[in-house]
Amino acid sequence: MKKINVAVIGCGSIAKGAHIPPYVANPNVNITYFCDIIPERADEMAKEYGGTAVYDHRELLDKEDIDCVSVCTHNNSHAPISIDFMRAGKDVLCEKPAARTLPEALEMQKVCHETGRILNIGVVNRFGVYNNAVKQMIEDGKLGEVFHVYASFRAHRSIPGLGGDFTTKAISGGGALIDWGVHYLDLILYCCGEPEVKNVTGQAFSKLGVDMKNYAYEKMWADRTMNLDGTYDVDDSVTGMVRTEGPTITFNGAWAQNIGHTESFIDFMGDKGGIRLNYCGDFTYFTFSDGKLITEDIDELDAGNFYAIEVDSFIDCVQTRELNQAHIDRTIMSSKIIDALYRSSDAGKEVEL
Repeated sequence: MKKINVAVIGCGSIAKGAHIPPYVANPNVNITYFCDIIPERADEMAKEYGGTAVYDHRELLDKEDIDCVSVCTHNNSHAPISIDFMRAGKDVLCEKPAARTLPEALEMQKVCHETGRILNIGVVNRFGVYNNAVKQMIEDGKLGEVFHVYASFRAHRSIPGLGGDFTTKAISGGGALIDWGVHYLDLILYCCGEPEVKNVTGQAFSKLGVDMKNYAYEKMWADRTMNLDGTYDVDDSVTGMVRTEGPTITFNGAWAQNIGHTESFIDFMGDKGGIRLNYCGDFTYFTFSDGKLITEDIDELDAGNFYAIEVDSFIDCVQTRELNQAHIDRTIMSSKIIDALYRSSDAGKEVEL
């Protein structure tokens, strides 16, 4: 089987930490190009790993030594770059969220169907070993009817890159909900068998980061993009409810809150048992037998590396043309829910899907 030639588009932290190392480690892959609009980033990766540095993705569209690409850019360029490469006959792994807005994500899906190319979205939790164990337990009936799922993704004060791309809606599409919430909502849908969504209600808040120059924080990633004279027009916290044909989903999320506790878990609640899944970690199973309560910690699985599993699965898709759990058709619902939650917040009422 011939090696797959890959181009990495965007050479920032997500590419360097999550995409490039698994490609390098995969014996069936060659990275032929590194592309970034900041030349030194592409140059750095090409110097370290080989390949050619390019500064405009359009220069790569007609290259024959590219089979597929990883799109690791800001949210606002996910759609145009992914669409360009699909129309050029390349398969695409695009980082989450699929796009800045739902119309952009739907256009990506449309072009995927028109071109017959593979388009996977980087909802990496679908490849987690513990997450798939939870999914299997639900499918096996260990929880009975899963009627309610609750997610909490809350940090004290950790808004990323205050005033920069992360907090500028025109670039990011939103804040805590689209950045963190997409992972939790997508993972819940995946574990629960992709139930049909009926309606959503939510409220997004932009409170703590608005006065940027007086914002006190515990930590801040993407701090190199901080610009206190920049823009802050996204949500720093959010709450909501999603009704499906299966479980009702409720959640609380926050980049920043005036509560000094971090929470990062999902509770799956069924009539025969329940699970608390620690995000990116192990889980505990709660049930009963013969009138006695049972608690079982599931913490001895080989978790592996989510991103390596995701990237290797993408390469398998490129080689075999089979679709995996990250294909746009299987992940577009999280984009629809997020869009509906933002519309619900703006309108102050429930939104039907």
